[in-house]
Amino acid sequence: MSGRNPGDVLVRAGALVFGIGALATLVTVTPLFLGADPLPTAAYLLSMLMGVGFLLAAAGLLRAVRSERRQSAAAEASPAPPPAR
Repeated sequence: MSGRNPGDVLVRAGALVFGIGALATLVTVTPLFLGADPLPTAAYLLSMLMGVGFLLAAAGLLRAVRSERRQSAAAEASPAPPPAR
């Protein structure tokens, strides 16, 4: 194995998108606690990126698990080589 699972890219992208969404959530909620005017709707829509990032990361994990299961099944199906003398 090359050290990289098939779902690694999705997990990393999901973590990045989740982080952006979390930051947007903090920025969006802060004016509400400080008594300032709320931000425009676009800022609230950016907060939805947390869910999108979570779904991307979950899809990456499921893809990696499926790949591991395939490799395990292929290893069990292949006959073992005869012992060397």
